[in-house]
Amino acid sequence: MKRFFILMMATLLLIPATSFAADPSIEDLQKQIAEIMEELDDLSDRLEKPERHAATDRISLYGDLRVKADSLHYQDVTFNPGILVDFNHFFTEAAEGAGMIPGDPATDPTYQSLGVFQDFNMADPGASVITADSSALDKMFYNLMQNDPQAFNELLTNFGNWAGAGMPPIPPGAFRMAGAPKTSNINNDIMYTTRMRLGMKAKIARNMSFSGRLNMYKNWGDSTTSQVFDSWNAFTMDGTNSGNTTGDFLKVERAYFDWKDIGGSNFYLSIGRRPSTYGPPNEFRENELRGGTPTGHLVHFNFDGVTIGYKLGEITGVEGQVARFCYGQGFESEWGNGTMFNDDITANLEDTQLGGFNIDVYNDGQTFVQATLFRAQDVVDGFKGVLAFPTQYAQLFAPSLYADIQKFPTFNFETRYTPTTVIGNINLAALGFTRQEDNGFKWFGSVAWTQLDPNGEAGMFGGLGTDSVYEAAKSADGSEIYMVPVRAENNDTQNGYGVYVGVQIPAPMGKVGLEYNYGSEYWTPFTQAQDDALGSKLATRGHAAEAYYIFEINRNAFIKVGGIYYDYEYTGSGSPVGKPIKIEDIESGSAYSLMPVVDTAWDAYAQMTLKF
Repeated sequence: MKRFFILMMATLLLIPATSFAADPSIEDLQKQIAEIMEELDDLSDRLEKPERHAATDRISLYGDLRVKADSLHYQDVTFNPGILVDFNHFFTEAAEGAGMIPGDPATDPTYQSLGVFQDFNMADPGASVITADSSALDKMFYNLMQNDPQAFNELLTNFGNWAGAGMPPIPPGAFRMAGAPKTSNINNDIMYTTRMRLGMKAKIARNMSFSGRLNMYKNWGDSTTSQVFDSWNAFTMDGTNSGNTTGDFLKVERAYFDWKDIGGSNFYLSIGRRPSTYGPPNEFRENELRGGTPTGHLVHFNFDGVTIGYKLGEITGVEGQVARFCYGQGFESEWGNGTMFNDDITANLEDTQLGGFNIDVYNDGQTFVQATLFRAQDVVDGFKGVLAFPTQYAQLFAPSLYADIQKFPTFNFETRYTPTTVIGNINLAALGFTRQEDNGFKWFGSVAWTQLDPNGEAGMFGGLGTDSVYEAAKSADGSEIYMVPVRAENNDTQNGYGVYVGVQIPAPMGKVGLEYNYGSEYWTPFTQAQDDALGSKLATRGHAAEAYYIFEINRNAFIKVGGIYYDYEYTGSGSPVGKPIKIEDIESGSAYSLMPVVDTAWDAYAQMTLKF
């Protein structure tokens, strides 16, 4: 079609040149042809531009690139591992093994389930001679005596007191797994990261559209896709990939379609990987428009699901009022988890379902009020993900494995984690307010509530807001005794709350922002995908404060410098698993945590962001 059009134009251009010329010479004709060809080339270029534009109009691409430098500093990082042990079970089994409680294994399969003492001398432990043929109980007590004499003496004393008191029932108690708390300061003076987000939009029909966003977020000099598991921030999983520095490849952060005004009504439907990150009021500190649907104070977490919305304002007359019901899935319990082997590894698992309501109560472009209420049903003890296994846990829980891997302390094998059991449900609610004044002053406030509803089950790191109770068990070959989580300490419902406030003030060349948030002991939001280098500040069980200055270079570029200070009061920020423990108790050695804990931390950062 384009070629035909060009030939037609060439013919029209030749008509006047041939009709009015008297006996044109060959040179004149060649000159006219050269001029016409030049005009045709220019015309062709002009035609190609709208054609290219029409083609690219089918999908519109946009995005941003952020380069950031963080100076990260942790104060009083403490590793003091320990577990809650059912000493009633353990002491009873040890007494049976020592022949202090009569019984017959032939008629009672549970009798002497840990075996018997053969070579370990309870009366004179130092005189014990342990060989490869010694029993599992012999080896356990002897190894503890050799490796941690203080813990061994405490255990033996408590056992003697229990036996001397007539072997009464006793509650679970803490058992430390290290000689003393190990505390230090950690400074990472400079860490560079690059984040690229590539967005896309396409109009499918008058009232249907597609939206998507790809994300790459990486540390400079690191594309290993996994991190050594020294905190919950180092756990790479589906819901947090967009905020985790997992390497130099693009991940699908969002991919969904919108179907608006269905059948001429006020209903709309949206299905796919949801825009559930960077919700209000996060747009202020991100220096962008509202980036997600739910409140960022409560939800900053990727998930796949469905939204059904209704424009309530068309009925109530309240400006910008929209009600949404959202449903999604946070964990798939069977597919990909080895169920074909017919083992019981997934017997206690269920799909984790997410559902609730998100309502824009009022929105006139300056004043915005939002209410959120949702529930996470059948939460498991850690969504499946990838981590690099720390050598320290082999030392604590797998001495046979540690005997080999201790020779390679920096060789951390990468492993896919599958949770073990459903631990309960989480209820969450929030009410947020933002206001943008005509003079550029912006301010916001949000209050939120979380409720942990445990079911009494627990995995390695605990139940829902409660610790695991461990029992001693003998390995299948009878060679060693190890600790197994069997239940949660309790199934008490726990409530938490969070407060988030901030202002943004016009300033020379840009704007200044001040923000503060607080989370209580059991505060448990879904904000793990927030890409703060030290972990989501909004998940802090304690205090967090941020100050920043945004320098506007032009409409598509800005520089941001600032800092975030964290003051943790309780352990477990960002995780629903395990009982929150006071940080000061971990530091003093009166309480224990399987994960390292941080007292205070701060992050000084500078970044440059370009939008395209």
